[in-house]
Amino acid sequence: MVHKLQTEEAKVIAVSRFRSTAAQVIACMSPNLLLLDLGMAISFTTIALPNLLNAKDGLSLNDEQASWFGGIPYLTQPLGALISGPLVDYFGRKKANFLANFPHLIAWILMYYSWNLPSLFIANALLGVGSGVMEAPINSYVGEVTEPSIRGALCTFTQMFTSVGTLCMYFLGKVVTWRQAAVIAIAPPVASMLLILLVPESPTWLLYRGRQKQALKSLCNLRGWTTTENVRDEFDKLVDYTKELEKCAICVKVDPNNVNCNHHKMNWIRRTIDRFRYVMMSKETVRPLTLVILYFAFHIMSGYIPIRPNMVNVCGAFGMPDDGKDITLMVGIITFVTGVLVIGIIKMFGKRKLAVTAMLGIAISSTALSVYAKNNLDKSVFSYDTNTFPTEKNYVPQMLFYSLTTFTGFAIPWVLLGEVFPFRSRASAQGLAAAANYIINFIGAKTFINLETSVHLWGAFAVYAGIAYLGVIYLYFFLPETEGKSLQEIESYYSGKLRIFADDPFINIFKKLKR
Repeated sequence: MVHKLQTEEAKVIAVSRFRSTAAQVIACMSPNLLLLDLGMAISFTTIALPNLLNAKDGLSLNDEQASWFGGIPYLTQPLGALISGPLVDYFGRKKANFLANFPHLIAWILMYYSWNLPSLFIANALLGVGSGVMEAPINSYVGEVTEPSIRGALCTFTQMFTSVGTLCMYFLGKVVTWRQAAVIAIAPPVASMLLILLVPESPTWLLYRGRQKQALKSLCNLRGWTTTENVRDEFDKLVDYTKELEKCAICVKVDPNNVNCNHHKMNWIRRTIDRFRYVMMSKETVRPLTLVILYFAFHIMSGYIPIRPNMVNVCGAFGMPDDGKDITLMVGIITFVTGVLVIGIIKMFGKRKLAVTAMLGIAISSTALSVYAKNNLDKSVFSYDTNTFPTEKNYVPQMLFYSLTTFTGFAIPWVLLGEVFPFRSRASAQGLAAAANYIINFIGAKTFINLETSVHLWGAFAVYAGIAYLGVIYLYFFLPETEGKSLQEIESYYSGKLRIFADDPFINIFKKLKR
């Protein structure tokens, strides 16, 4: 009789899969709104630049100033990204997500009231700082609060909000002025700050800080507002994992059997240097950090991202028949749709196949645009000078550009950022990776005008295509499949011997011969 009652009680407290997933989706909504604002920030230059470039009234930018205006957010984003790691470690994932909204709030207000070029550039620089600050809080929180079985989909769902923000900003570029768009963009960070007050802190971070009761309560809320018994197994594994993290990071590497650690008595400068050596310079950190930075480099320099600030004019230079603002809006729609598709197929195909296929599609699309420009555009065509644009229009480059946009949307470097780093170095490594991403973004955006001046549009896209093909080769050999894997399993990928992850008959023949 007692057994029957216990069984019935267990049935009552059992949590459905839908409820558990819903709890995690709700928890991720504040970071989602941060990313929506991020999408609006990185797209703002695209809608503002056509109105500011050689404008007859109000604020006006010449060619060189326009290239700096497009690149300056990427130049200041590394500063924010480097701050984000310590911010997350000190305040926790939840509070850091709250604080990350302030730079953009100030930037949007300043952008609306900008009265001269310095104020305009300062506002755009603040958008860059704010975008950088967001990275570690978002990726750390989402990666740690979600279950392995749905982490890939939820990380992709979260990143999709960047596409939503891009789409919103491109739409605003058609219906309102750039100043009005800046005012409207204040809404997402305000909503994010309000929503973060309602979600729990990361259980892993709470356990690491010795707050077990709060960690258990947080995990119960994240798994569908359930009871402690339903999360006991997962919680015990987290406890075991954090106990390992409590061990001295230096002893773990130098002498794992040492039970009488005295490293806390060391000079703090020496201890800091040793911790950096054994945590940040460990294989578990350096290998995935190298992977992510190289993935960012290939992804960014493959064609779409360097031309994004000047996208409207590039479309005109190719002789695309539709209006530039209509094309940018369509690009936003395509990016959003691909983001939705990735959520549905990432579990089916995995991140590895999706990443390699997307990079190959980007390479082919950039190659096709280069060939079209070489055969159809006059050498005098220059995207920063509207007077040189061809009068004859053609839908071919427009379709090829949409193809490039689609495959760029399928790429998933940001999804990997939330799961490939070990806990001890996670926030700092994510900040470093994000900083590297933005530096590469700046290089791409700032050098586009120089590349086009030197080798014209066809040469610029030929260079981007070549980089993308290198990216295909690198990802094929060195990108592991992390879909459905726990954070501990992913960490173990990088703790052993360096290896390649390509798996086909041709590669396997060489593997057997090596053995």
